[in-house]
Amino acid sequence: MEKRSIVLFLCFIVMAMPMVQDVDLGPKAVEKWFTKLPHAEQKVTKFHFYFHDILRGKNPTAVQIAQSNTTAKSLTLFRFVAMMDDPLTVGPEPNSTIVGRAQGIYGSVDKKEGALLMNLNFVFTSGKLNGSILSVLGRNHVFNEYREMPIVSNSGVFRLA
Repeated sequence: MEKRSIVLFLCFIVMAMPMVQDVDLGPKAVEKWFTKLPHAEQKVTKFHFYFHDILRGKNPTAVQIAQSNTTAKSLTLFRFVAMMDDPLTVGPEPNSTIVGRAQGIYGSVDKKEGALLMNLNFVFTSGKLNGSILSVLGRNHVFNEYREMPIVSNSGVFRLA
């Protein structure tokens, strides 16, 4: 019985894979896709912010906490791990208005291309989102122009989203 369950699960994965290939991840394509979902009532919150991950200097916001003996030899810094507490700002300038913090841990997970495994919380500290948190867990394709990452938990104004 166990083997049968595994085979059915693998068949589902194989059948599902072609449906997700060639997905356009640009903002307009995602919005178009979203409008086609069968929601009873759609409530959308749009916001735009920047987070500044500073690894060097007097006041770094991300600090390396681990690496292997081979990390320095890797073009992708494979096995590098950092802890972060980055400011979320309204604009791209580091001194623009802070609206929250991006707090968590990330590490380089790919030997061939720039990719991070990220576990982070966007903690909002001002405005309508004050006290709200979005938790993200997933693979960040560092050199892709658009990146989509799963939100795995939420609180505050995002509760039950």
